[in-house]
Amino acid sequence: MKITTRLCSGLFAGALALVIGMTDAGADPTTTPTPSSPGTTSAPASGDQQQQQLASSITPGLKNQSAKPIVDTDPGSHASDTVGTGPQMSAFLAAFGYSLANPDAAPPGTNDWSCKPTADQPRPVVLVHGTWANAYDSFAFMSKPIKDAGFCGFTFNYGRSNLLQGGGVGSALPGAYGTGDIPTSAKQLATFVDRVLSATGAQQVDIIGWSQGGSMANWYTKYEGGAAKVKNLITYGATHHGTTLLGIATLGRAINNFGIDVLGPISLIVGKSGIQQTIGSDFVTKLNANGDTVSGITYTIVGTRYDEVTTPHDSTFLKAGPGATVNNITLQDGCEIDLSDHLTMMYSPRALSIALKALDPAKNPTLACQPNPWLIGGGGRL
Repeated sequence: MKITTRLCSGLFAGALALVIGMTDAGADPTTTPTPSSPGTTSAPASGDQQQQQLASSITPGLKNQSAKPIVDTDPGSHASDTVGTGPQMSAFLAAFGYSLANPDAAPPGTNDWSCKPTADQPRPVVLVHGTWANAYDSFAFMSKPIKDAGFCGFTFNYGRSNLLQGGGVGSALPGAYGTGDIPTSAKQLATFVDRVLSATGAQQVDIIGWSQGGSMANWYTKYEGGAAKVKNLITYGATHHGTTLLGIATLGRAINNFGIDVLGPISLIVGKSGIQQTIGSDFVTKLNANGDTVSGITYTIVGTRYDEVTTPHDSTFLKAGPGATVNNITLQDGCEIDLSDHLTMMYSPRALSIALKALDPAKNPTLACQPNPWLIGGGGRL
């Protein structure tokens, strides 16, 4: 989830990145967008129609398929496929700038629907973006190394909801998705995971989720049938136990307890999914009602001390329940020079190495440690 941070840093980021042409030291200038699938979505369908549309959207053996839009699950929120492929980036600011002009681009190395898992890498990896974000600007750094490590990577854009639908003012920015009702977004994830499993022939997936993408994926495993379909859940700055939004949400909920509704007006700014991710919300309460975890899943939960959105940062950590394994990691433990905040942790070489180790510890046993500054990322280079 990202609220005021994206408004402030995002506008600056977009302007700066657009000025420099978005082909900086962090980008591969030889990569150009290629046609993929439409970013529009059809009208809500019945259960039988959804199954037919889902089946029709899967074309095994076709790279960058002309896929059907992902089925709507609610008139106030929908999900869609990516369109084309953007360049790899090493810095958040550059990736955000690129996504302003290409809000539906796929991060490099993802959505090759001809990709088949191997005996060494038997599970495809589903990448799930955060609030006010999209598939590209969330994973433009991590996606290609994951592909290069032998994994089939897939991603999509979920929770597309405009201001009139309750998405908040941030939804006016191009590519600011993940603003709709989170349980509805979890249904969209369920549809997408089933599609990936059908296309690849795999039995399970691994999920990497950032911010809301982590807590939404957690909801999917608990309430949308995902428990048996997920082996590894890897999250970064996820709002598993909610956030104080730097104390604003905590104060607002305290005032609400006196009968004065202040969270309602705030939701007009941060959107429905923003309010749902605050500490004490109905969403957070139900998410953890029966414990933090579900049996059979291995959790790798990463937080950063400099997180200004998921606060306090250790609220992201989980407690293992029966049959689950949890590895809670503070990004700076063993690497104090990594100053990643909520935005730039997805552009941290250490964060990437944690994901690769969780996906295949035998081949990726060593964690990287490199400088990664607050807000900018990319080792301080645009």
